[in-house]
Amino acid sequence: MNRNGIDIPGIRYRETGNFLLIAGPCVVEDEEVVFEIAQHLVNLSDKYQIPYVFKASYRKANRSKVDSFSGIGDTKALEILAEVKKRFSIPVITDIHNPDEAEIAAQYVDILQIPAFLCRQTDLLAAAAKTGKWINIKKGQFLSGSSMKYAVEKVRESGNNNILLTDRGNMFGYQDLIVDFRNIPVMQKTGVPVIVDITHSLQQPNQDAGVSGGIPEMIETIGRAAVSVGADGIFIETHPNPGNAKSDGANMLRLSEMDKLLNKLVAIRKTIITFNKFNS
Repeated sequence: MNRNGIDIPGIRYRETGNFLLIAGPCVVEDEEVVFEIAQHLVNLSDKYQIPYVFKASYRKANRSKVDSFSGIGDTKALEILAEVKKRFSIPVITDIHNPDEAEIAAQYVDILQIPAFLCRQTDLLAAAAKTGKWINIKKGQFLSGSSMKYAVEKVRESGNNNILLTDRGNMFGYQDLIVDFRNIPVMQKTGVPVIVDITHSLQQPNQDAGVSGGIPEMIETIGRAAVSVGADGIFIETHPNPGNAKSDGANMLRLSEMDKLLNKLVAIRKTIITFNKFNS
């Protein structure tokens, strides 16, 4: 694998030069919502010829409050993700939180995602790597981009070169995040594609209410900046009604606004590609 072509099995439009799009709801809520989101995003992928991966966590283990929604049941949620893959002929990604989950989730999805808070967990990275699946490692909010080379090394040393890195900002005080775009070219030096999470980067964690806040009106700003500096992909959580989402609704983009956003980001990507051709 190299950054010139993200050859995830089943992905379409990989040769268009467009950025990779990883998008979907935070968590599997029910079949109706999942299929609605997947259909809408597949249509946009076809419209703009964007390589697309559907994302949703089958279970949320990293919640602030004990009574926060965590899922509808592991097997049921994983089966819904497998149906998305089958019905829409697209790759699917989901989080895992401990080594035992890796082999189980790998039976249903194409990419295993390592949450940011767990990106240094050697046993988790090794277990994910040994499934042979693609691995998306989210950069910890507490880490520099350069330190992620060690996470990449752990997966490679476990025999797997199918790796993505995703930046989701760095802690800025106790209740805010900030994106340091220097991390994008720094992490690209590892030779793997680098994604920017343009929704979680706008979280406002550790709120007194025990539920993270967010600044969704800045999603376009972060997205435009990410594409402009040459990120290989965009990660975004979206929902038909973020106010009713069962997890992370405060920093999601409304599904109906995805078309407008992607139209702008694709235009920027084309401009960057043209600029690079004339200045190479």
